[in-house]
Amino acid sequence: MKNVEAKQKEKIQNLKMLPKHIILVRHGESEGNKDTSAYSTIPDHKISLTEHGRAQARLAGSRLRDLISSHGSSQDWRVYFYVSPYERTRSTLREIGKSFSKKRVIGVREECRIREQDFGNFQVEERMKATKETREKFGRFFYRFPEGESAADVFDRVSMVYFTGFLESLWRDIDLNRLNNDPSQDLNLIIISHGLASRVFLMKWFKWTVEQFERLYNPGNCEIRVMELGRGGEYSLAIHHTDEELREWGLSPEMIEDQKWRINANKTDLNDHCRWYLNSFFDNELDSDEDVKEEDIDSDDDSKDIFLDTDS
Repeated sequence: MKNVEAKQKEKIQNLKMLPKHIILVRHGESEGNKDTSAYSTIPDHKISLTEHGRAQARLAGSRLRDLISSHGSSQDWRVYFYVSPYERTRSTLREIGKSFSKKRVIGVREECRIREQDFGNFQVEERMKATKETREKFGRFFYRFPEGESAADVFDRVSMVYFTGFLESLWRDIDLNRLNNDPSQDLNLIIISHGLASRVFLMKWFKWTVEQFERLYNPGNCEIRVMELGRGGEYSLAIHHTDEELREWGLSPEMIEDQKWRINANKTDLNDHCRWYLNSFFDNELDSDEDVKEEDIDSDDDSKDIFLDTDS
């Protein structure tokens, strides 16, 4: 009985160390969003926000503050920001920051691994239009822009490439309490990034397939996507967002059901839950070993020796 109680206390303590929310925010409207010809004369990382984009960011800051203060277990909450190094994301952070007092912000980190997808250097408008049309035919995830990146490349740096990816670093920050957060306070991580980086972040986190990624739509400027901690230690988009919102983002019915399951799920239950995930790889699943039918193989068929060829 004592062991059960000790494990329960340990579980509660571990949950207290986890962020209450992990929130993804796309930057506000940029000069490039307003007029794509800007990319032909201004380096992508120097593209600034429009006045409307700054207003969007201020409104997003107010919404974030209200969301965090009203959806936490403690009124003594704190926020920590990760931000892409691009001008438009840093400017979005500055406007969002106006909604938070100094005591609420425990830190900020510029994070290069969540930067925008690299499309090459200066972008000639007509050539980029033709290139994006080719991408639609090839596939959005694997298509690599000439002298730039594919979505798969962005996935690698967000998840894990070379020594460590952004997600790995984020978890180390949490596990080692590098953010110096008091466990009695609700911790909220806010990641200010770009449309594609946000999509591949969610893809990696929830283990979505490439096919599922291809269904997803970019968030709008300053759109907020909230991952909230569930009762069992899993994060879910379905706590804060409605089914209609998730459908509008491109989530399939199976993906939405998975998000709902995560609200109360324990991490140890994940493998047993993933029937729908297995079904995306197999045409059908046999109920038992007895359902597997042995097929007669001609003794003269060389194919049976294919795995015994040690000289290849």
